[in-house]
Amino acid sequence: MPLVEIVTLCTALGIAGASYFVIIDKGSSQQFLTPLVVAGLLVANLVPVMGLLVLLARRVARGRAAKSMMGGRGRLHIRLVALFSVIASVPTLLVVVFASLLFQYGVEFWFSNRARTVLVSADRVAQAYVAENKTRILGDVTPMAGDIRDALGRTNLDDPRFSEFFARQVAYRVLSEAAILSVGNDGALRLIGGANLDKRPITKRLPTTLLPDLADGQARATAAPDRVEGVILLDPKVRLYLYVSRHVDPVVLAQSARARTALSDYNAMVERSRTLQLRFNAALILVTLMIVAAVIWIALKLADRLVRPVGELVDAARRVAGGDLTARVPVPKSQDEISTLANTFNRMTRRLEEQNKALVTANAQVDARRAFSEAVLAGVSAGVISIDGSRRVTLINTSAEAMLGASKAGDRDLTLAEVAPELDRLVDEGATEVVTQVLAHGEPRTLALTITRTGNGHVLTFDDISQQLSDQRRAAWADVARRIAHEIKNPLTPIQLAAERLQRRYGREIQGDDGTFEKLTATIVRQVGDLRRMVDEFSSFARMPKPIFRLESLSDIVRHALFLHEVAHPDIRFSISVPDTLPPLGCDRRQLGQAFTNIFKNAVEAIHDKEKSDQPLDEAAIVVTIGEQHGHIIVSVADTGIGLPADRERLTEPYMTTRARGTGLGLAIVKNIIEEHLATIAFSDRPDGGTIVTVGFDVETLAPLAALENAQDDNSDEADPQRLESNRS
Repeated sequence: MPLVEIVTLCTALGIAGASYFVIIDKGSSQQFLTPLVVAGLLVANLVPVMGLLVLLARRVARGRAAKSMMGGRGRLHIRLVALFSVIASVPTLLVVVFASLLFQYGVEFWFSNRARTVLVSADRVAQAYVAENKTRILGDVTPMAGDIRDALGRTNLDDPRFSEFFARQVAYRVLSEAAILSVGNDGALRLIGGANLDKRPITKRLPTTLLPDLADGQARATAAPDRVEGVILLDPKVRLYLYVSRHVDPVVLAQSARARTALSDYNAMVERSRTLQLRFNAALILVTLMIVAAVIWIALKLADRLVRPVGELVDAARRVAGGDLTARVPVPKSQDEISTLANTFNRMTRRLEEQNKALVTANAQVDARRAFSEAVLAGVSAGVISIDGSRRVTLINTSAEAMLGASKAGDRDLTLAEVAPELDRLVDEGATEVVTQVLAHGEPRTLALTITRTGNGHVLTFDDISQQLSDQRRAAWADVARRIAHEIKNPLTPIQLAAERLQRRYGREIQGDDGTFEKLTATIVRQVGDLRRMVDEFSSFARMPKPIFRLESLSDIVRHALFLHEVAHPDIRFSISVPDTLPPLGCDRRQLGQAFTNIFKNAVEAIHDKEKSDQPLDEAAIVVTIGEQHGHIIVSVADTGIGLPADRERLTEPYMTTRARGTGLGLAIVKNIIEEHLATIAFSDRPDGGTIVTVGFDVETLAPLAALENAQDDNSDEADPQRLESNRS
């Protein structure tokens, strides 16, 4: 491109020099050039200069494009300049050539011989008319001056006869006006006499500048706007002059003056006709170049206006692509597509920023909830395993790993069959709630398993009920032992008393038996003692463990027991209502947790029993309400289950159950725990169907027990290290 610019510049200079020599060689400098020659020179000079302007504008456009936000990749400047230059140059060149030819062909006649002949002829006719009138006035004023000299030789100017003579001279010669003037020694004009004079001043009739020309005695004629005037010297001694005039057509005189002026102007214009022609075409060239330059300037400004917002959009888009969603572009004040695009882009980035913030917040909440869930799952005693559609373990908590003996299973990509084959078989069978045994650490464990389907995967929730079953069996055996102890203990005392009485009464009377009677009665008494000790051991085995009272938060105990069932039964809506302030309760946390777990379990089973029956179930829900009334903490558990049986009074008795797989010891154990805590438990019907279990605790009664237990622990821990270790465990 620099080479093209240099060639274009050299071409323009060469054509300009050639044009100069063409103009010089075309005859006289006053000769009008032909229109075709001028048009050819005009086009030859305009084309390279326009090309040079376009190349210069291209260079400027490239510089502006390089400085724009899009860098050297911005081609809009160059394209707009090229497009506008072509659009402006071609029509302007054609219009200029057409205007030049039109003008030159139009004025060519006025510089021809025909136009000159017309003007010269008109001037000659007008001047001939004026010359004729001047000749006539001179032909009248000269003889009239001779007659007046003769008359003054016989009389003087004051004689009345001279006045009559002067009037007859004016009338005979058909003059419009006449006057005799004199010039004093001071050079001032004085009117001596006259006829038909108007009100013009004397200086208008005989200008003082004309007096020297009249000294030779010859008459002089002049043309005024509406008359022809003549002046002649009458008497040189007294400096006496005769003035006469005759009216002529003023239009003719004016036309004569204009014809003379027009001819003079025409001659002057003809003398510089080529100069005017060249100046006109030079002006056309200058205007054309100014138009092209203005269009190029407009193109640059328009490109700047378009490229700047586009560049800002590109820069903002790059920032958005880099993650900066706060990027905005300035909105132009003009209400056009550019401002609409800027507003749309700003709205888009604003929405993206808001959505990104919402996503970040949602992700943070999800992470927090995940962390909370993982923390809760890690802290609960129930095992939880989540698997996907391909049976891959996606989540397993610490309790599940401990129960199944799967160390660090959550850190490896394992399947459920690899972690627990027994549970995998139950998923294949489509089981939902089942009690099964698994082998963990070489020992069998009994699990209460609940399988819930979630999308393509499953959630397995299970508790290790091995100890619970053992406790239930122990409780059953304890009850049996208590019953046996009661039945055996009743006849032991009469038997012992009867044996002792027989020995006292008949021991001395029986003779010759070698002490057999005494040995037998002693054996009876000894065996009764052994049976009594055995009954005492049965009674000790049947008793529940003594509760260890501590100040605990009852709401935490209830929430923990409720959470286990809430995780295991997502199809049931669990809710709990707890007041803001609740006093601590003196209780055994483990025993109360066991009691409420059994209560919630019975509520869940009641809901499932209702689902299996023909009764309609509008909503499966368990509502727990904890409140404080008159120094008592009341816990109310309401379910939408199947309701209470007819013999509801026997619900807390051992071996009393309404379910096929029930043991009948759950509520019996709950009742024992509640009674150990000096509390009450009651069962009632829910108004809309279901059961309400109400448990009441006396806060003031249980508080001293907790304080006493703490004091005993402090004293005994110091005295008995073994018990201290036991309490810690």
